[in-house]
Amino acid sequence: MAVAWLEDVRSTDVDGVGGKAASLGELTAAGLPVPSGFVVTAGTYREFIENADIDEELFAAVDVDHEDTDALREAHGRAHELIMDTPIPDDVREGILAAYRSLGDGERFVAVRSSATAEDLPDASFAGQQETFLNVQAEALIERVKECWASLFSQRAIYYRNRQGFPHAEVDIAVVVQEMVPAEKSGVLFTSHPSTGEPRIIVEAAWGLGEAVVSGTVSPDNYVVDKESGEAETITVADKKVMMRKDDETGETVEQAVPDEKRSKRVLADDEIAELAELGRRVEDHYDAPQDVEWAVYDGDIYMLQSRPITTIADEEIDVDIDADDAGTAPPVDPADDAGAGPSNSGDVLFRGLGSSPGVASGQARIVTKLDHLDQVGDGDIIVTEMTMPDMVPAMKRAAGIVTDEGGMTSHAAIISRELGVPAVVGTGSATRELEDGQPVTIDGDKGSVREGTEVEKEQPEPIEAARPKTPVKPMTATEVKVNVSIPEAAERAAATGADGVGLLRIEHMVLSLGQTPTRYIAENGERAYVDELVDGIRTAAEEFYPRSVRVRTLDAPTDEFRQLEGGDDEPREHNPMLGYRGIRRSLDTPDLFAHELEAFRRIFAMGYDNVEVMFPLVNDADDVARARDLLREAGVDPETREWGVMVETPASALEVESMAKEGIDFVSFGTNDLTQYTLAVDRNNERVADRFDELHPAVLKLIGDTIETCREHDVKTSICGQAASKPRMVQFLVEKGVSSVSANIDAVRDVQHEVKRVEQRLILDSVR
Repeated sequence: MAVAWLEDVRSTDVDGVGGKAASLGELTAAGLPVPSGFVVTAGTYREFIENADIDEELFAAVDVDHEDTDALREAHGRAHELIMDTPIPDDVREGILAAYRSLGDGERFVAVRSSATAEDLPDASFAGQQETFLNVQAEALIERVKECWASLFSQRAIYYRNRQGFPHAEVDIAVVVQEMVPAEKSGVLFTSHPSTGEPRIIVEAAWGLGEAVVSGTVSPDNYVVDKESGEAETITVADKKVMMRKDDETGETVEQAVPDEKRSKRVLADDEIAELAELGRRVEDHYDAPQDVEWAVYDGDIYMLQSRPITTIADEEIDVDIDADDAGTAPPVDPADDAGAGPSNSGDVLFRGLGSSPGVASGQARIVTKLDHLDQVGDGDIIVTEMTMPDMVPAMKRAAGIVTDEGGMTSHAAIISRELGVPAVVGTGSATRELEDGQPVTIDGDKGSVREGTEVEKEQPEPIEAARPKTPVKPMTATEVKVNVSIPEAAERAAATGADGVGLLRIEHMVLSLGQTPTRYIAENGERAYVDELVDGIRTAAEEFYPRSVRVRTLDAPTDEFRQLEGGDDEPREHNPMLGYRGIRRSLDTPDLFAHELEAFRRIFAMGYDNVEVMFPLVNDADDVARARDLLREAGVDPETREWGVMVETPASALEVESMAKEGIDFVSFGTNDLTQYTLAVDRNNERVADRFDELHPAVLKLIGDTIETCREHDVKTSICGQAASKPRMVQFLVEKGVSSVSANIDAVRDVQHEVKRVEQRLILDSVR
């Protein structure tokens, strides 16, 4: 059957109806006021794409580099075209319409909302990535259902699934069809503070339909409510400029200006706040976990429209008593002051808004008023925009902080910033108009302030708590799960993941950050200064992880990267730098320069950091290994007592691993990006062949599998430190083959730990059955 009624759905049905529908079914069963409706099941979607034979083409289209904005846009366009241009079967169409005609008088306006099977789950919040349509009737219902299906492949959804390691083929989507509540006022409530976890209820409210609050179109009123008494402790009345409502003539959802007399008027009365608080407590009691609840008020009655777990706070309960001003909300303001927006006359505070994602960040304001401006956002900039959109996610990841004119605690900017661990201040009112592009600012995502100038001495590294696993117990695995660290400054955040060590620390990032080629830097600052820079970087990570191992790779920067530095004019110009003068081949060709790197290792070991391991990149054979080992010995590092090894990045190195093992290596580590491109003859920087880049190609897997087998025979440890280490299918393959360790990106460590544990447990069970 194509549909299931919400009253028959429970949390155990989440695989078939998705998180949103399962939650609505639970709320209905608990006796909470939920509008009636039904769900077009995930099985219906799956049958649609499989019976139409578009599933394989669909999943292939979205297998792209999620950091490439153009690739994301093209993937979304192709996926949307495939779904929308494919006719829906007649029996499915009639089943959906028959269910619709059973609602009320058969002509009701309904809300059509996506309910993905990976959405609204406790360990992966994908809320808001898929589509919602309001005020829909029979003639548009089928197309809106298909739009929801297609929105499973929105740019933001593709980005998140790739980043989190969720295979596209394993995520289905259901669609909730529910009677519309013609809301006079609406909003959201958090049963605990979404950033701090503090046990206070946060309510946001605006006039009209709740879409304006959830999307960030309007800055809502904000009420901080005592959880026990239901009384508002802090009330922030916003200047609510716009509202969403149903057009009586067309039935469409339209945006209109809020009448002047209601713009600065409180949306909720005290008794409504108390009733919402009571409903919030009931929802939290039912789920036994903090909840994010959407609600609406019509004709004096409050309706629950949706509830999902809050996934952005730590598991530990927070008992500290926090003043309201520090609870991530703006302080109370007089409505006549335009809800705190605009420049402040007090000290260096330029604007106040809602602190929606904690932390302090300084940088240059980058004003983004259209998508073309996103390319101008560099690492460390502060994005300042009216409101963020899904297309902005890659740029948000580069930014040090986010500031918006509009939006509340559930706006796109707030949700994404919390999940990325980036400080954010939303609802400032006029930051895009008052700030100048390039103006230095400091934002405080706890207090909700934007201050003038940068405060270098107070700048924070990447947020540590954001990397700390939400689940307190680390999965115990025989296979070590390590972490990749691009720059030493990220070591503290990486260590907070609970990883077993560092599988890859790149020296080239330390060198490139100097702004000069090694030769130019040494010429201007001396050999000692160059070695000191390397020692400081390696020591930072070694100290943070001690006694856990830190595997440091010697210099591997292509010539085109060196050419961008001061002194780069002397670099050779190569047709394809990826195949050229890089890695160990460059180091062996310039032994005097390579000696400075090896001297840094000698000093590190002399300081007592015996947890550091040396790794040589882009080796091809035993001759490369022997020459590098001999230079290591000449520098004063004993390869018999120190751990050292090589990257396996070429088919040659995979095929020659036995001869390399005889030269004394302790480990090999697979660099899957290079190994894949060299095996398949696919330039990973060439968009014309990007769709052929596949780390799970049988040829790549055979090289990896055979190498692991040979290394086990020679007592050589094996690891992987490429992007593929975060993919569940790759993890499964590696563990089954007997890999010693995997090294994942910072945000994927805990997921990889659980995947490794799952595979190991299955292997144990299979062995005794």
